[in-house]
Amino acid sequence: MQYQLYPLSERGRKDIGWLKSNFVFSFSDFYNPVKSAFGTLIAFNDDAVEVGRGFGLHPHQNMEIISVMLKGTMNHKDDMGYVNTVKEGGVQIMSAGSGLRHEEWNVGDEEVNFLQIWIEPKLHNIRPRYQAREFPRLQRVNQLTIIVNCEEGLGHCWINQNAKISLGYFDKETEMDYHFNKANKAVFLFMMEGQISINEQITLGKREAVGIWDTTSIRLKITPGCEFIIIETVINQK
Repeated sequence: MQYQLYPLSERGRKDIGWLKSNFVFSFSDFYNPVKSAFGTLIAFNDDAVEVGRGFGLHPHQNMEIISVMLKGTMNHKDDMGYVNTVKEGGVQIMSAGSGLRHEEWNVGDEEVNFLQIWIEPKLHNIRPRYQAREFPRLQRVNQLTIIVNCEEGLGHCWINQNAKISLGYFDKETEMDYHFNKANKAVFLFMMEGQISINEQITLGKREAVGIWDTTSIRLKITPGCEFIIIETVINQK
């Protein structure tokens, strides 16, 4: 097993008042040549947006863009005609493909906190696509819940890449194995809350992350009150 740690102290930070961003990888005006991406995962941003503020209409192309709402309420509006409101526990994905424009604003009464994840697509210039699903925390206690997958289904969002994203929330001490047996795969694990031990080699605390490759499974020792996200994707684009 090989791994790369992403400590909280090494995250990039941007504060423009209404938007406070923390970057794991190079993004915006933060650049780290050693930690510019992890395989096809090229952006992982931990963002906070003030009430009434947000991102005006802007374009995207050939990127899989996932938003995981940790707190608050944001809207979504795009030039494909989709209008939606995403609340805590909600997940949305845009397969930007040949190009789209969208906007999103904090439309609630508290600060928004969400994870913004960018993954390179498997196929380029596909027809743009939008999806959203709800994953309330109380409905996924003490289990891993798939929120994004490369296979279409009613229980998760679809992604144009050989990838899978799962959320974990545990209120009791748990040990479990996570398997990723296909060749050319790796996992990125980010902690929202609590503490987790991996293979008795790595310990992660709140807002810390690790990327793991050259293995087919990892052993997780999970503490009570632990909340995390696992992104499984190809380490090299084929």
